Amino acid sequence: MNTGSDREAGASNAEETAGRVGGGTAGGSTGETEQEAPHVSKAPEFIKKRRTLHLSWQVGVFIVGLAVIGAGAAMLVLPGPGWVAIFAGLAIWATEFAWAHLVLRWTKRKVTEAAQRALDPKVRRRNLILTGTGLVIAGALIGFYLWKYGVTLPWNLKDQ
Repeated sequence: MNTGSDREAGASNAEETAGRVGGGTAGGSTGETEQEAPHVSKAPEFIKKRRTLHLSWQVGVFIVGLAVIGAGAAMLVLPGPGWVAIFAGLAIWATEFAWAHLVLRWTKRKVTEAAQRALDPKVRRRNLILTGTGLVIAGALIGFYLWKYGVTLPWNLKDQ
């Protein structure tokens, strides 16, 4: 658990971030090699000062994030934006937990890479061909079903 007590009282959060992130080498520094500020709890200062209160805050954040992720998991099979809710729950956890912050950052990087790959003309052509082939196969199966049974639902079929 990161209680935020390891920060010095005289240094502000903005100064710490500017000192660590901006301290990279000049010329050609990439985002992967720059040091990032350590994860700090987003809880209000009066909560971070009291260990019991901060622990309660973290338990509350964990429960809220878990509820949002659970709702997102349910929305994967029910109507609703399931993945959006799952990522929102992960973002809620990332406000308090360093591990969730790392997972969220890794996920953002992977989604960005996948979006860039999807924009590649070869990949787009392949995806269009696969989608078209799948639609033709589905159409053929539906056509066969309608030819064989007509407009009859599968659970209403008699011995034919």
